[in-house]
Amino acid sequence: MSAVIRKIISTAKAPAAIGPYSQAVVVDRTMYVSGQLGMDPSTGQLVKGGVQAEAKQALINMGEILKAAGCNYDNVVKTTVLLADIGDFNNVNDVYKQFFSRNFPARAAYQVAALPKGGLVEIEAVAVLGPITDSS
Repeated sequence: MSAVIRKIISTAKAPAAIGPYSQAVVVDRTMYVSGQLGMDPSTGQLVKGGVQAEAKQALINMGEILKAAGCNYDNVVKTTVLLADIGDFNNVNDVYKQFFSRNFPARAAYQVAALPKGGLVEIEAVAVLGPITDSS
């Protein structure tokens, strides 16, 4: 059996990992993007402005990681949204749909007890590299 190739994806345009993990890992054509907080990559601090500002920054960070692997939001097939307060579900959706506007990825959303750095939202993703053709 031939070996499967694993490639670590990293970019300075997204916040560095705050623990022993990679920003993203590609195995074959599947990319696993680690959870992104609403952190400013230049300061390592959460952006101000509440859950919508944090969600927007988290998705911008995700976009930079996707770009580093040669893809974009259209390549995302699954996301997981972690919320400090499930009451923010609709507010995060308002931001989310600015980045994912059609052929939405599958998704799960959960309220969690706490997020790193006191974040209000964290978003992770699974993407498929290469061209994607949608079927109806």
